[in-house]
Amino acid sequence: MTQVTTGATRNTRQRAEVLALLREVEGFHSAQQLHQMLVERRAKVGLTTVYRTLQLLVDSGEIDSARLPGGEYLYRRCSLSQHHHHLVCRHCGRAVEVAGPAVERWADQVATQHGFTDVAHTVEIFGTCDRCAA
Repeated sequence: MTQVTTGATRNTRQRAEVLALLREVEGFHSAQQLHQMLVERRAKVGLTTVYRTLQLLVDSGEIDSARLPGGEYLYRRCSLSQHHHHLVCRHCGRAVEVAGPAVERWADQVATQHGFTDVAHTVEIFGTCDRCAA
């Protein structure tokens, strides 16, 4: 099991529990939803630790985050290791990982036109999945 550390090891167990949960659940979930799932498992992990751990995992590239139009962030562990995008259901959080070569070319072209280098981008497409629409 991967353990995330930041110099302080006192929360290693809690961080391992967050990562283990992310390996088991499908779709995107908010920090609050993930914390509630951990509480239901009787894990002793505080909400602050969940937020901190999620940010460390995003920064290390182990999980992805998506920002909803209202500003809330959702998190999930992805199966693709290369850069990709997501189709995300607004209702259930189900996500589909998609490659976007046209988006990559467009982002590079726009950056070049404006003299930007070392460019990164995120594209999330939100909608209603077929299960929720039924």
